[in-house]
Amino acid sequence: MNPRRTPSHNLIGRDVTAHVPTVEQVVGTAPMPAIHEGIWRLAAPHLHVRSNDVHTLYSYELARGLVDLVPGTDPEVVLPAILLHDTGWSRVPEDEVLEAIAPGGGRPDLVRRHEVEGAAIAREILVRSGCSSDVVDRVVGIVDGHDSRAHATSIDDAVVKDADKLWRLTPHGVDTVMDWFGLTREEAHLLIGSRVHPHLLTDAGRTMARGLAAVVRTDTSSQLRALG
Repeated sequence: MNPRRTPSHNLIGRDVTAHVPTVEQVVGTAPMPAIHEGIWRLAAPHLHVRSNDVHTLYSYELARGLVDLVPGTDPEVVLPAILLHDTGWSRVPEDEVLEAIAPGGGRPDLVRRHEVEGAAIAREILVRSGCSSDVVDRVVGIVDGHDSRAHATSIDDAVVKDADKLWRLTPHGVDTVMDWFGLTREEAHLLIGSRVHPHLLTDAGRTMARGLAAVVRTDTSSQLRALG
């Protein structure tokens, strides 16, 4: 066991856990609310395609951050929408999914298909979860067009679009893109950056993207590699 991960056997030589703040005292550490946990449980079976389940959880937390930073957003629309946005890929043949987004190619018909199918799945799950008809309609409208529609129809739509794209700049996103297309980390970062930075719709999203890009840039730097 790594000694730094035990309360008493560590580099400082004493237990400091009594001084760790509570979740309520630290921004951005609250667990997923019960209503969203219920939606997640229903959505997860539709997300076991090309790491969409992990992608969705990262995007959800990024969306939570954006909701706190972007005025006028409705978390009860944005957060269910991000949990449900990619469920439609479960109804696209798995061996065709990457062709939909491959560099130098792409299948807009498959991108559109996953939106339409995802909108249908989202409506079913939201109704089952007891959401109001207004929330259902607004979430479904976001899911149905979250990739193919370049412009945002509302601030909630803009935040969902940004959170979806920002995942690509996380370490998990970079690793995933590397595996998808057989790229080096540097190549993956270049591809991701070209598909993220010019297309973000909120100032908060652009700021997050620069911060995440700084982490990727550090991970790929010759200086870091030289440290061993």
